[in-house]
Amino acid sequence: MNALPSPDTRSDTLCAVDPLQVLVYADSLSWGIVPGTRQRLPWPVRWPGRLELALNGAIAKGQRPVRILEDCLNGRRTVWDDPFKPGRNGIQGLAQRIEMHSPLALVILMLGSNDFQSMHPHHAWHAAQGIGALLDTIRGAPIEPGMPVPPVLVLVPPPITTPRGPLAPKFAGGEHKCVGLAQAFQEVCRARGRDCFDTGTVIHSSEVDGVHLDAADHIALGDALVPVVNALLVPMRA
Repeated sequence: MNALPSPDTRSDTLCAVDPLQVLVYADSLSWGIVPGTRQRLPWPVRWPGRLELALNGAIAKGQRPVRILEDCLNGRRTVWDDPFKPGRNGIQGLAQRIEMHSPLALVILMLGSNDFQSMHPHHAWHAAQGIGALLDTIRGAPIEPGMPVPPVLVLVPPPITTPRGPLAPKFAGGEHKCVGLAQAFQEVCRARGRDCFDTGTVIHSSEVDGVHLDAADHIALGDALVPVVNALLVPMRA
């Protein structure tokens, strides 16, 4: 059996250069659940996969590729517990995830939709305060000495529309609770000097269930994020 060529002799740039790691910390909207089912969209269609493929598609020689780490848990809230399923509180274990995956070039947060499930009384302000707590947790994560605290890009989930199908009872009233989410997120991010992108400007919730994203919206979001993420990574990719 022939030995694999050493990284410094490979012509493939993606194999020869240590990639920049980007952590996507999110919920089922990013996990890629197919609306109305319990199935999952394939990786190249899900927006994190689409984004990684695009960022690495025209990579220049010597430029660092990007590796996106998907940490997307169905039902994850910002800082609240799910009374029916354990482990859905987004702040629990977040600092350790940052420590575990360091060094990170960027963290992308896309949470908030599950804060509006019917068992919670929360509105946009509450979800935004949850995002603020997550940002503070990332800043204070116990990373190794000398490793950088990663920048964070907060994605505002698209507004919930009328919940339909099996999700209707779980998200009843969510379309009213989420009103003003983009503005609330932007205020929290501005106060902490973090970047914020309103996904509702480029995509919308599926008409099938009113909450999740259709395949076309995953693709549209991945494409829309390419210049945004690339601009944040440019200083580190050389």
